[in-house]
Amino acid sequence: MDLSFAAYLSVIPFLLLLLEVAFARKIFLKIISGFTYVMLVIVTLLVIIDLELYTAWGFRLDSTPLQYLNTPAEMLASTASAPIWLLALIFLLLLVIGIIGYRFISRKWEVSPKRGAKHLAAELLLSLFMVALLVLPIRGGWQQIPLNQSDVYFSQNIFANHAGVNVPWNVMHSVIKKNHNTKNPYQYLDEKKAQALVQELYQPKSDSIPSLLRVKKPNILFIILESYTAKFVGALGGPAEVTPNLNALAKEGVLFQNIYAAGDRSEKGMVALLSGYPVQTTTSIIKTPKKTERLPQLASELKRMGYRTSYYYGGELAFANIKSYLLNGQYDKLLEKSDFGSENYNSKWGVHDHILFDRVLAEHQNPKQPFFTTVYTLSSHEPYDIPTRPKFPGTDEETRFKNSFHYTDWALGRFINAAKKMPWWQNTLVVIVADHGHHFPGGDQNDAPSKFRIPLLFTGGALAVKDTVVTSIGSQTDLAPTLLQQLGQPTNQFAWSKNLLDPKATPFAFYVFNDGFGMVSPQGIITFDNVSKRPILREPGVPEKQVEQGKAYMQTSFGDFLKK
Repeated sequence: MDLSFAAYLSVIPFLLLLLEVAFARKIFLKIISGFTYVMLVIVTLLVIIDLELYTAWGFRLDSTPLQYLNTPAEMLASTASAPIWLLALIFLLLLVIGIIGYRFISRKWEVSPKRGAKHLAAELLLSLFMVALLVLPIRGGWQQIPLNQSDVYFSQNIFANHAGVNVPWNVMHSVIKKNHNTKNPYQYLDEKKAQALVQELYQPKSDSIPSLLRVKKPNILFIILESYTAKFVGALGGPAEVTPNLNALAKEGVLFQNIYAAGDRSEKGMVALLSGYPVQTTTSIIKTPKKTERLPQLASELKRMGYRTSYYYGGELAFANIKSYLLNGQYDKLLEKSDFGSENYNSKWGVHDHILFDRVLAEHQNPKQPFFTTVYTLSSHEPYDIPTRPKFPGTDEETRFKNSFHYTDWALGRFINAAKKMPWWQNTLVVIVADHGHHFPGGDQNDAPSKFRIPLLFTGGALAVKDTVVTSIGSQTDLAPTLLQQLGQPTNQFAWSKNLLDPKATPFAFYVFNDGFGMVSPQGIITFDNVSKRPILREPGVPEKQVEQGKAYMQTSFGDFLKK
Protein backbone atom coordinates (compact mmCIF):
# COMPACT_ATOMS: atom_id res chain seq x y z
CA MET A 1 0.00 0.00 0.00
CA ASP A 2 2.94 2.33 0.70
CA LEU A 3 4.35 1.51 -2.74
CA SER A 4 0.95 2.05 -4.33
CA PHE A 5 0.57 5.56 -2.95
CA ALA A 6 4.19 6.39 -3.81
CA ALA A 7 3.45 5.31 -7.38
CA TYR A 8 0.34 7.52 -7.50
CA LEU A 9 2.46 10.47 -6.34
CA SER A 10 5.08 9.68 -8.98
CA VAL A 11 2.78 9.85 -12.00
CA ILE A 12 2.85 13.65 -12.37
CA PRO A 13 6.66 14.02 -11.83
CA PHE A 14 7.26 11.19 -14.32
CA LEU A 15 5.14 12.94 -16.94
CA LEU A 16 6.86 16.26 -16.26
CA LEU A 17 10.27 14.62 -16.64
CA LEU A 18 9.06 13.17 -19.92
CA LEU A 19 8.20 16.69 -21.11
CA GLU A 20 11.57 17.97 -19.89
CA VAL A 21 13.34 15.32 -21.95
CA ALA A 22 11.30 16.30 -25.00
CA PHE A 23 11.64 20.09 -24.73
CA ALA A 24 14.79 20.56 -22.55
CA ARG A 25 13.18 23.35 -20.49
CA LYS A 26 14.04 24.09 -16.86
CA ILE A 27 10.45 25.12 -16.11
CA PHE A 28 9.42 21.47 -15.89
CA LEU A 29 11.98 20.81 -13.14
CA LYS A 30 10.66 23.83 -11.24
CA ILE A 31 7.09 22.52 -11.52
CA ILE A 32 8.26 19.16 -10.13
CA SER A 33 9.81 20.95 -7.16
CA GLY A 34 6.64 22.92 -6.54
CA PHE A 35 4.50 19.79 -6.80
CA THR A 36 6.82 17.92 -4.40
CA TYR A 37 6.72 20.65 -1.75
CA VAL A 38 2.91 20.90 -1.92
CA MET A 39 2.50 17.12 -1.62
CA LEU A 40 5.00 17.01 1.27
CA VAL A 41 2.82 19.46 3.18
CA ILE A 42 -0.42 17.60 2.36
CA VAL A 43 0.87 14.10 3.13
CA THR A 44 2.59 15.19 6.35
CA LEU A 45 -0.57 17.00 7.45
CA LEU A 46 -2.67 13.87 6.82
CA VAL A 47 -0.26 11.77 8.89
CA ILE A 48 -0.42 14.25 11.80
CA ILE A 49 -4.23 14.48 11.69
CA ASP A 50 -4.43 10.69 11.73
CA LEU A 51 -2.14 10.52 14.79
CA GLU A 52 -4.70 12.49 16.77
CA LEU A 53 -8.00 11.34 15.28
CA TYR A 54 -7.26 7.63 15.51
CA THR A 55 -7.27 7.90 19.30
CA ALA A 56 -10.76 9.39 19.25
CA TRP A 57 -12.33 7.59 16.29
CA GLY A 58 -10.70 4.17 16.32
CA PHE A 59 -10.18 4.00 12.54
CA ARG A 60 -7.56 5.31 10.14
CA LEU A 61 -8.14 8.69 8.58
CA ASP A 62 -10.33 8.68 5.48
CA SER A 63 -12.69 11.21 3.89
CA THR A 64 -14.98 11.34 6.94
CA PRO A 65 -13.72 14.79 8.06
CA LEU A 66 -15.05 16.23 4.79
CA GLN A 67 -18.55 16.03 6.20
CA TYR A 68 -17.58 18.56 8.87
CA LEU A 69 -16.24 21.24 6.51
CA ASN A 70 -19.56 23.08 6.65
CA THR A 71 -19.23 23.35 10.44
CA PRO A 72 -15.64 24.58 10.97
CA ALA A 73 -16.33 25.88 14.48
CA GLU A 74 -17.37 22.43 15.70
CA MET A 75 -14.41 20.87 13.90
CA LEU A 76 -11.96 23.22 15.63
CA ALA A 77 -13.68 22.68 18.96
CA SER A 78 -13.13 18.94 18.67
CA THR A 79 -9.36 19.53 18.65
CA ALA A 80 -9.36 21.44 21.94
CA SER A 81 -7.87 18.54 23.90
CA ALA A 82 -5.29 17.63 21.27
CA PRO A 83 -1.55 18.13 22.05
CA ILE A 84 -1.31 20.85 19.41
CA TRP A 85 2.29 21.87 20.12
CA LEU A 86 3.55 18.30 20.08
CA LEU A 87 1.70 17.58 16.83
CA ALA A 88 3.02 20.82 15.31
CA LEU A 89 6.58 19.85 16.28
CA ILE A 90 6.21 16.40 14.70
CA PHE A 91 4.71 18.02 11.60
CA LEU A 92 7.66 20.38 11.22
CA LEU A 93 10.17 17.61 11.86
CA LEU A 94 8.67 15.33 9.23
CA LEU A 95 8.36 18.21 6.77
CA VAL A 96 12.01 19.24 7.22
CA ILE A 97 13.17 15.63 6.75
CA GLY A 98 11.12 15.41 3.55
CA ILE A 99 12.47 18.68 2.17
CA ILE A 100 16.08 17.75 2.94
CA GLY A 101 15.57 14.35 1.34
CA TYR A 102 14.10 15.87 -1.81
CA ARG A 103 16.88 18.45 -2.13
CA PHE A 104 19.49 15.70 -1.75
CA ILE A 105 17.88 13.79 -4.61
CA SER A 106 17.36 16.79 -6.92
CA ARG A 107 20.56 18.79 -6.28
CA LYS A 108 22.37 17.33 -9.31
CA TRP A 109 19.47 17.71 -11.73
CA GLU A 110 20.34 19.60 -14.89
CA VAL A 111 18.42 20.62 -17.96
CA SER A 112 18.61 17.91 -20.59
CA PRO A 113 21.01 18.64 -23.45
CA LYS A 114 19.76 18.91 -27.01
CA ARG A 115 19.78 15.52 -28.70
CA GLY A 116 19.48 14.11 -32.14
CA ALA A 117 16.12 12.78 -33.27
CA LYS A 118 17.09 9.12 -32.80
CA HIS A 119 18.44 9.59 -29.28
CA LEU A 120 15.44 11.72 -28.31
CA ALA A 121 12.98 9.14 -29.62
CA ALA A 122 14.76 6.35 -27.73
CA GLU A 123 14.73 8.30 -24.46
CA LEU A 124 11.08 9.25 -24.87
CA LEU A 125 10.11 5.62 -25.48
CA LEU A 126 12.07 4.54 -22.42
CA SER A 127 10.43 7.26 -20.34
CA LEU A 128 6.94 6.28 -21.52
CA PHE A 129 7.70 2.66 -20.63
CA MET A 130 8.73 3.71 -17.11
CA VAL A 131 5.50 5.69 -16.69
CA ALA A 132 3.50 2.65 -17.80
CA LEU A 133 5.34 0.51 -15.25
CA LEU A 134 3.78 2.61 -12.48
CA VAL A 135 0.52 0.76 -13.10
CA LEU A 136 1.98 -2.31 -11.39
CA PRO A 137 2.65 -0.78 -7.95
CA ILE A 138 -0.48 1.40 -8.22
CA ARG A 139 -2.77 -1.63 -8.45
CA GLY A 140 -0.64 -3.62 -5.99
CA GLY A 141 0.74 -6.27 -8.34
CA TRP A 142 -0.31 -8.59 -11.17
CA GLN A 143 -3.20 -10.16 -9.26
CA GLN A 144 -6.75 -9.97 -10.63
CA ILE A 145 -8.21 -7.82 -7.82
CA PRO A 146 -6.61 -4.36 -7.41
CA LEU A 147 -5.22 -3.39 -4.02
CA ASN A 148 -7.68 -2.57 -1.25
CA GLN A 149 -7.69 -2.48 2.54
CA SER A 150 -8.15 -6.25 2.80
CA ASP A 151 -4.68 -6.82 1.38
CA VAL A 152 -3.08 -5.37 4.52
CA TYR A 153 -5.52 -6.98 6.97
CA PHE A 154 -3.79 -9.98 8.52
CA SER A 155 -4.87 -10.28 12.16
CA GLN A 156 -7.88 -10.68 14.40
CA ASN A 157 -6.48 -7.73 16.35
CA ILE A 158 -8.15 -4.77 14.64
CA PHE A 159 -5.42 -2.35 15.78
CA ALA A 160 -2.81 -4.48 14.01
CA ASN A 161 -4.89 -4.40 10.82
CA HIS A 162 -5.31 -0.63 11.06
CA ALA A 163 -1.56 -0.23 11.50
CA GLY A 164 -1.03 -1.72 8.04
CA VAL A 165 -3.15 0.92 6.28
CA ASN A 166 -1.36 3.76 4.49
CA VAL A 167 -3.17 6.95 5.56
CA PRO A 168 -2.83 9.08 2.38
CA TRP A 169 -3.83 6.08 0.26
CA ASN A 170 -6.84 5.49 2.51
CA VAL A 171 -7.96 9.12 2.25
CA MET A 172 -7.58 9.11 -1.53
CA HIS A 173 -9.44 5.82 -1.88
CA SER A 174 -12.25 7.02 0.37
CA VAL A 175 -12.66 10.28 -1.55
CA ILE A 176 -12.77 8.45 -4.87
CA LYS A 177 -15.34 5.97 -3.52
CA LYS A 178 -17.37 8.85 -2.01
CA ASN A 179 -17.53 7.09 1.36
CA HIS A 180 -17.78 10.50 3.04
CA ASN A 181 -21.34 11.00 1.80
CA THR A 182 -23.72 11.32 4.77
CA LYS A 183 -26.87 12.58 3.08
CA ASN A 184 -29.59 9.99 2.71
CA PRO A 185 -30.89 10.21 -0.88
CA TYR A 186 -33.92 8.06 -0.02
CA GLN A 187 -35.78 10.42 2.27
CA TYR A 188 -39.32 9.45 1.32
CA LEU A 189 -41.19 9.79 4.60
CA ASP A 190 -41.16 11.54 7.94
CA GLU A 191 -38.41 9.79 9.92
CA LYS A 192 -40.67 8.72 12.79
CA LYS A 193 -43.27 7.33 10.41
CA ALA A 194 -40.60 5.44 8.47
CA GLN A 195 -39.17 3.93 11.66
CA ALA A 196 -42.65 2.87 12.82
CA LEU A 197 -43.47 1.20 9.50
CA VAL A 198 -40.23 -0.81 9.59
CA GLN A 199 -40.66 -1.82 13.23
CA GLU A 200 -44.12 -3.09 12.40
CA LEU A 201 -42.55 -5.58 9.97
CA TYR A 202 -40.63 -7.18 12.83
CA GLN A 203 -43.50 -7.39 15.33
CA PRO A 204 -44.82 -9.45 17.00
CA LYS A 205 -42.55 -12.40 17.78
CA SER A 206 -43.60 -15.82 19.00
CA ASP A 207 -42.37 -17.28 22.28
CA SER A 208 -42.37 -20.82 20.90
CA ILE A 209 -40.23 -21.65 17.88
CA PRO A 210 -40.33 -25.23 16.54
CA SER A 211 -37.05 -27.08 17.02
CA LEU A 212 -35.54 -28.78 13.99
CA LEU A 213 -32.52 -30.28 15.75
CA ARG A 214 -31.90 -33.44 17.68
CA VAL A 215 -28.49 -32.13 18.83
CA LYS A 216 -28.18 -29.24 21.26
CA LYS A 217 -24.91 -27.82 19.92
CA PRO A 218 -24.35 -29.18 16.40
CA ASN A 219 -21.46 -28.59 14.07
CA ILE A 220 -22.54 -26.22 11.28
CA LEU A 221 -21.43 -26.55 7.66
CA PHE A 222 -22.49 -23.31 6.01
CA ILE A 223 -22.25 -23.71 2.23
CA ILE A 224 -22.73 -20.62 0.06
CA LEU A 225 -23.32 -21.36 -3.63
CA GLU A 226 -22.29 -18.75 -6.19
CA SER A 227 -25.16 -17.34 -8.32
CA TYR A 228 -27.51 -20.20 -7.41
CA THR A 229 -30.84 -18.99 -8.72
CA ALA A 230 -34.01 -20.88 -7.78
CA LYS A 231 -34.92 -20.97 -11.47
CA PHE A 232 -32.44 -23.82 -12.10
CA VAL A 233 -33.21 -25.82 -8.93
CA GLY A 234 -35.58 -28.70 -9.59
CA ALA A 235 -36.89 -28.79 -6.01
CA LEU A 236 -37.99 -25.16 -6.44
CA GLY A 237 -39.74 -25.61 -9.77
CA GLY A 238 -36.75 -25.58 -12.11
CA PRO A 239 -35.69 -28.37 -14.50
CA ALA A 240 -34.96 -31.53 -12.50
CA GLU A 241 -31.90 -32.54 -14.53
CA VAL A 242 -29.78 -29.48 -13.59
CA THR A 243 -29.54 -30.10 -9.82
CA PRO A 244 -30.22 -33.80 -9.11
CA ASN A 245 -28.11 -33.78 -5.93
CA LEU A 246 -29.70 -30.67 -4.46
CA ASN A 247 -33.13 -32.08 -5.30
CA ALA A 248 -32.32 -35.29 -3.41
CA LEU A 249 -30.97 -33.34 -0.42
CA ALA A 250 -34.22 -31.38 -0.26
CA LYS A 251 -36.01 -34.66 0.50
CA GLU A 252 -33.59 -35.29 3.36
CA GLY A 253 -34.06 -32.00 5.12
CA VAL A 254 -35.96 -28.71 5.35
CA LEU A 255 -36.42 -26.70 2.16
CA PHE A 256 -37.34 -23.01 2.40
CA GLN A 257 -39.39 -22.35 -0.70
CA ASN A 258 -39.72 -18.57 -0.83
CA ILE A 259 -36.35 -17.03 0.06
CA TYR A 260 -34.96 -13.96 -1.70
CA ALA A 261 -31.44 -12.58 -1.93
CA ALA A 262 -31.07 -9.14 -0.38
CA GLY A 263 -28.94 -7.91 -3.31
CA ASP A 264 -27.36 -8.92 -6.57
CA ARG A 265 -23.65 -9.02 -5.73
CA SER A 266 -21.52 -11.59 -3.93
CA GLU A 267 -20.13 -9.25 -1.26
CA LYS A 268 -23.63 -7.92 -0.55
CA GLY A 269 -25.03 -11.41 -0.09
CA MET A 270 -22.16 -12.21 2.27
CA VAL A 271 -23.14 -9.46 4.70
CA ALA A 272 -26.84 -10.29 4.43
CA LEU A 273 -26.20 -13.96 5.22
CA LEU A 274 -23.57 -13.69 7.95
CA SER A 275 -24.62 -10.40 9.59
CA GLY A 276 -28.35 -10.29 8.85
CA TYR A 277 -27.83 -6.76 7.54
CA PRO A 278 -29.71 -5.09 4.66
CA VAL A 279 -27.96 -4.39 1.38
CA GLN A 280 -27.22 -0.92 -0.03
CA THR A 281 -28.11 -0.01 -3.61
CA THR A 282 -25.13 1.69 -5.25
CA THR A 283 -22.49 0.76 -2.67
CA SER A 284 -21.84 -1.97 -0.12
CA ILE A 285 -21.00 -1.76 3.58
CA ILE A 286 -18.36 -4.47 3.17
CA LYS A 287 -16.18 -2.04 1.22
CA THR A 288 -15.73 0.11 4.33
CA PRO A 289 -13.98 -1.89 7.09
CA LYS A 290 -14.69 0.70 9.79
CA LYS A 291 -18.42 0.13 9.21
CA THR A 292 -18.28 -3.67 9.15
CA GLU A 293 -16.51 -3.57 12.51
CA ARG A 294 -19.86 -2.51 13.95
CA LEU A 295 -21.86 -5.37 12.46
CA PRO A 296 -22.80 -8.55 14.31
CA GLN A 297 -21.57 -11.73 12.67
CA LEU A 298 -22.69 -15.32 12.92
CA ALA A 299 -19.08 -16.52 13.24
CA SER A 300 -18.27 -14.32 16.23
CA GLU A 301 -21.53 -15.31 17.95
CA LEU A 302 -20.74 -19.00 17.51
CA LYS A 303 -17.11 -18.52 18.51
CA ARG A 304 -18.36 -17.05 21.78
CA MET A 305 -20.22 -20.34 22.27
CA GLY A 306 -17.02 -22.36 21.85
CA TYR A 307 -17.20 -23.10 18.12
CA ARG A 308 -14.05 -23.42 16.02
CA THR A 309 -14.62 -21.17 12.97
CA SER A 310 -13.13 -21.39 9.48
CA TYR A 311 -13.82 -20.01 6.01
CA TYR A 312 -12.93 -21.74 2.73
CA TYR A 313 -12.98 -19.97 -0.62
CA GLY A 314 -11.30 -20.82 -3.91
CA GLY A 315 -10.93 -17.18 -5.00
CA GLU A 316 -9.22 -14.06 -3.68
CA LEU A 317 -10.58 -12.81 -0.36
CA ALA A 318 -9.28 -9.33 -1.15
CA PHE A 319 -12.21 -9.00 -3.57
CA ALA A 320 -14.51 -6.19 -2.36
CA ASN A 321 -12.78 -6.20 1.05
CA ILE A 322 -14.28 -9.57 2.01
CA LYS A 323 -11.14 -10.49 3.94
CA SER A 324 -11.36 -7.51 6.30
CA TYR A 325 -15.02 -8.31 6.91
CA LEU A 326 -14.25 -11.93 7.79
CA LEU A 327 -11.41 -10.93 10.11
CA ASN A 328 -13.79 -8.53 11.83
CA GLY A 329 -16.03 -11.59 12.29
CA GLN A 330 -13.20 -13.33 14.17
CA TYR A 331 -12.85 -16.39 11.95
CA ASP A 332 -10.08 -18.60 13.30
CA LYS A 333 -8.95 -19.70 9.85
CA LEU A 334 -9.23 -18.25 6.35
CA LEU A 335 -8.32 -20.27 3.27
CA GLU A 336 -8.28 -18.77 -0.23
CA LYS A 337 -6.88 -19.07 -3.76
CA SER A 338 -3.24 -18.59 -2.78
CA ASP A 339 -3.45 -21.68 -0.54
CA PHE A 340 -4.02 -23.91 -3.59
CA GLY A 341 -1.70 -24.94 -6.39
CA SER A 342 -2.06 -22.98 -9.64
CA GLU A 343 -2.68 -26.20 -11.56
CA ASN A 344 -6.16 -26.25 -10.01
CA TYR A 345 -7.14 -22.72 -11.09
CA ASN A 346 -9.81 -22.03 -13.67
CA SER A 347 -9.30 -19.26 -16.23
CA LYS A 348 -10.33 -16.35 -14.03
CA TRP A 349 -11.52 -16.64 -10.45
CA GLY A 350 -9.69 -19.45 -8.66
CA VAL A 351 -9.94 -23.16 -7.94
CA HIS A 352 -12.74 -25.41 -9.12
CA ASP A 353 -15.46 -26.31 -6.66
CA HIS A 354 -14.67 -30.01 -6.28
CA ILE A 355 -11.05 -29.11 -5.42
CA LEU A 356 -12.34 -26.70 -2.77
CA PHE A 357 -14.66 -29.33 -1.28
CA ASP A 358 -11.85 -31.91 -1.29
CA ARG A 359 -9.70 -29.50 0.75
CA VAL A 360 -12.51 -29.02 3.26
CA LEU A 361 -12.84 -32.79 3.66
CA ALA A 362 -9.08 -33.26 3.98
CA GLU A 363 -8.94 -30.73 6.81
CA HIS A 364 -12.03 -32.13 8.57
CA GLN A 365 -10.89 -35.70 9.10
CA ASN A 366 -10.71 -35.24 12.85
CA PRO A 367 -11.82 -31.65 13.52
CA LYS A 368 -12.20 -29.99 16.88
CA GLN A 369 -15.92 -29.90 17.65
CA PRO A 370 -18.22 -28.05 17.57
CA PHE A 371 -17.12 -26.32 14.37
CA PHE A 372 -18.62 -23.65 12.16
CA THR A 373 -17.19 -24.04 8.68
CA THR A 374 -18.18 -21.69 5.87
CA VAL A 375 -17.55 -22.88 2.31
CA TYR A 376 -18.05 -20.50 -0.63
CA THR A 377 -18.07 -21.89 -4.18
CA LEU A 378 -17.21 -19.99 -7.37
CA SER A 379 -17.37 -22.22 -10.48
CA SER A 380 -20.87 -21.02 -11.39
CA HIS A 381 -19.56 -17.46 -11.69
CA GLU A 382 -18.91 -16.01 -15.13
CA PRO A 383 -17.00 -17.10 -17.29
CA TYR A 384 -18.53 -20.47 -16.18
CA ASP A 385 -15.38 -22.56 -16.59
CA ILE A 386 -15.77 -26.18 -15.54
CA PRO A 387 -13.23 -29.03 -15.47
CA THR A 388 -15.76 -31.69 -16.51
CA ARG A 389 -17.54 -32.50 -19.77
CA PRO A 390 -20.62 -30.28 -20.24
CA LYS A 391 -23.91 -32.09 -19.74
CA PHE A 392 -26.02 -29.78 -21.89
CA PRO A 393 -25.15 -29.05 -25.55
CA GLY A 394 -24.56 -25.47 -26.65
CA THR A 395 -21.99 -22.72 -26.35
CA ASP A 396 -24.22 -19.71 -25.68
CA GLU A 397 -23.80 -17.93 -22.36
CA GLU A 398 -26.98 -19.27 -20.78
CA THR A 399 -26.06 -22.87 -21.58
CA ARG A 400 -22.54 -22.38 -20.23
CA PHE A 401 -24.05 -21.02 -17.00
CA LYS A 402 -26.42 -24.02 -16.89
CA ASN A 403 -23.49 -26.42 -17.25
CA SER A 404 -21.49 -24.66 -14.51
CA PHE A 405 -24.59 -24.85 -12.30
CA HIS A 406 -24.82 -28.60 -12.91
CA TYR A 407 -21.09 -29.03 -12.22
CA THR A 408 -21.38 -27.27 -8.84
CA ASP A 409 -24.34 -29.51 -7.99
CA TRP A 410 -22.20 -32.55 -8.86
CA ALA A 411 -19.33 -31.27 -6.70
CA LEU A 412 -21.75 -30.58 -3.83
CA GLY A 413 -23.31 -34.04 -4.04
CA ARG A 414 -19.88 -35.67 -4.12
CA PHE A 415 -18.86 -33.69 -1.04
CA ILE A 416 -22.03 -34.49 0.93
CA ASN A 417 -21.76 -38.21 0.14
CA ALA A 418 -18.19 -38.21 1.49
CA ALA A 419 -19.17 -36.11 4.53
CA LYS A 420 -21.90 -38.62 5.45
CA LYS A 421 -19.15 -41.17 6.10
CA MET A 422 -17.37 -38.91 8.59
CA PRO A 423 -17.81 -39.59 12.33
CA TRP A 424 -18.99 -36.00 12.88
CA TRP A 425 -21.85 -36.18 10.35
CA GLN A 426 -24.54 -37.23 12.82
CA ASN A 427 -23.81 -34.13 14.91
CA THR A 428 -23.73 -31.73 11.95
CA LEU A 429 -26.26 -29.30 10.49
CA VAL A 430 -25.64 -28.41 6.85
CA VAL A 431 -26.95 -25.08 5.59
CA ILE A 432 -27.00 -24.63 1.81
CA VAL A 433 -27.83 -21.19 0.44
CA ALA A 434 -26.95 -18.89 -2.48
CA ASP A 435 -25.07 -15.59 -2.32
CA HIS A 436 -27.47 -14.11 -4.91
CA GLY A 437 -29.61 -15.09 -7.88
CA HIS A 438 -29.06 -14.62 -11.62
CA HIS A 439 -30.74 -13.13 -14.67
CA PHE A 440 -30.38 -16.51 -16.43
CA PRO A 441 -32.36 -18.46 -17.40
CA GLY A 442 -34.79 -16.16 -19.14
CA GLY A 443 -32.76 -12.95 -19.08
CA ASP A 444 -34.62 -11.31 -16.19
CA GLN A 445 -34.51 -7.55 -16.04
CA ASN A 446 -32.68 -5.96 -13.15
CA ASP A 447 -35.63 -5.59 -10.75
CA ALA A 448 -37.38 -8.92 -11.46
CA PRO A 449 -38.22 -10.89 -8.28
CA SER A 450 -37.41 -14.16 -10.06
CA LYS A 451 -33.83 -12.90 -10.41
CA PHE A 452 -33.57 -12.67 -6.59
CA ARG A 453 -35.30 -15.91 -5.55
CA ILE A 454 -32.70 -18.39 -4.24
CA PRO A 455 -32.53 -21.82 -2.55
CA LEU A 456 -32.14 -22.29 1.20
CA LEU A 457 -31.89 -25.81 2.59
CA PHE A 458 -31.15 -27.36 5.98
CA THR A 459 -29.88 -30.93 5.97
CA GLY A 460 -27.40 -33.11 7.83
CA GLY A 461 -27.38 -35.73 10.56
CA ALA A 462 -28.24 -33.24 13.31
CA LEU A 463 -31.70 -32.58 11.83
CA ALA A 464 -34.67 -34.13 13.60
CA VAL A 465 -37.06 -33.60 10.67
CA LYS A 466 -36.94 -34.55 7.01
CA ASP A 467 -38.77 -33.88 3.75
CA THR A 468 -40.24 -30.64 5.09
CA VAL A 469 -41.07 -27.50 3.11
CA VAL A 470 -41.33 -24.03 4.68
CA THR A 471 -43.42 -21.76 2.44
CA SER A 472 -43.17 -18.49 4.38
CA ILE A 473 -41.57 -15.57 2.53
CA GLY A 474 -38.16 -14.55 3.85
CA SER A 475 -34.77 -13.05 3.07
CA GLN A 476 -31.09 -13.84 3.39
CA THR A 477 -31.05 -11.38 6.30
CA ASP A 478 -33.29 -13.76 8.28
CA LEU A 479 -30.92 -16.73 8.28
CA ALA A 480 -28.50 -15.81 11.09
CA PRO A 481 -31.16 -15.36 13.84
CA THR A 482 -33.05 -18.42 12.60
CA LEU A 483 -29.93 -20.53 13.22
CA LEU A 484 -29.06 -18.91 16.55
CA GLN A 485 -32.54 -19.40 17.97
CA GLN A 486 -32.30 -23.09 17.09
CA LEU A 487 -29.25 -23.11 19.38
CA GLY A 488 -31.12 -21.28 22.14
CA GLN A 489 -29.13 -18.07 21.71
CA PRO A 490 -30.36 -14.44 21.87
CA THR A 491 -30.71 -12.59 18.55
CA ASN A 492 -31.37 -9.00 19.57
CA GLN A 493 -28.18 -7.83 17.88
CA PHE A 494 -29.65 -8.84 14.50
CA ALA A 495 -32.14 -5.99 14.41
CA TRP A 496 -32.90 -6.30 10.67
CA SER A 497 -33.91 -9.95 10.86
CA LYS A 498 -36.78 -12.25 11.74
CA ASN A 499 -36.93 -15.97 12.45
CA LEU A 500 -37.99 -17.89 9.35
CA LEU A 501 -39.64 -20.51 11.59
CA ASP A 502 -41.62 -18.01 13.68
CA PRO A 503 -45.34 -18.53 12.93
CA LYS A 504 -46.09 -14.95 14.02
CA ALA A 505 -43.38 -13.27 11.96
CA THR A 506 -44.49 -11.00 9.11
CA PRO A 507 -43.79 -12.85 5.84
CA PHE A 508 -41.87 -10.45 3.57
CA ALA A 509 -38.59 -10.03 1.73
CA PHE A 510 -36.88 -6.77 0.82
CA TYR A 511 -34.15 -6.57 -1.80
CA VAL A 512 -32.27 -3.87 -3.67
CA PHE A 513 -30.88 -3.51 -7.17
CA ASN A 514 -29.03 -0.58 -8.72
CA ASP A 515 -30.83 2.47 -7.26
CA GLY A 516 -34.08 0.63 -6.67
CA PHE A 517 -35.78 -1.82 -4.36
CA GLY A 518 -38.25 -4.68 -4.38
CA MET A 519 -40.61 -5.91 -1.68
CA VAL A 520 -42.30 -9.30 -1.74
CA SER A 521 -45.28 -10.19 0.48
CA PRO A 522 -48.23 -12.61 0.30
CA GLN A 523 -50.24 -9.73 -1.21
CA GLY A 524 -47.86 -9.38 -4.14
CA ILE A 525 -44.68 -7.72 -5.36
CA ILE A 526 -43.67 -4.09 -5.72
CA THR A 527 -40.42 -2.99 -7.38
CA PHE A 528 -39.51 0.69 -7.23
CA ASP A 529 -37.08 2.95 -9.09
CA ASN A 530 -35.39 5.40 -6.71
CA VAL A 531 -34.33 7.68 -9.57
CA SER A 532 -37.72 8.26 -11.18
CA LYS A 533 -39.46 7.85 -7.79
CA ARG A 534 -42.11 5.53 -9.18
CA PRO A 535 -42.90 1.79 -9.31
CA ILE A 536 -41.49 -0.40 -12.03
CA LEU A 537 -43.80 -3.30 -11.15
CA ARG A 538 -46.81 -3.26 -8.88
CA GLU A 539 -48.95 -6.37 -8.83
CA PRO A 540 -52.72 -5.85 -8.51
CA GLY A 541 -52.95 -7.11 -4.93
CA VAL A 542 -50.23 -4.85 -3.49
CA PRO A 543 -51.76 -2.40 -0.98
CA GLU A 544 -50.54 1.18 -0.58
CA LYS A 545 -49.15 0.29 2.83
CA GLN A 546 -46.70 -2.19 1.28
CA VAL A 547 -45.44 0.54 -1.04
CA GLU A 548 -44.97 2.82 1.97
CA GLN A 549 -43.21 0.10 3.93
CA GLY A 550 -40.83 -0.53 1.03
CA LYS A 551 -39.94 3.17 0.91
CA ALA A 552 -39.57 3.23 4.70
CA TYR A 553 -37.26 0.20 4.64
CA MET A 554 -35.13 1.76 1.91
CA GLN A 555 -34.91 5.03 3.85
CA THR A 556 -34.18 3.65 7.30
CA SER A 557 -31.78 0.89 6.23
CA PHE A 558 -29.65 3.30 4.21
CA GLY A 559 -29.81 5.80 7.05
CA ASP A 560 -28.51 3.12 9.40
CA PHE A 561 -25.69 2.33 6.95
CA LEU A 562 -24.65 6.00 6.92
CA LYS A 563 -24.52 6.07 10.71
CA LYS A 564 -22.25 3.01 11.00
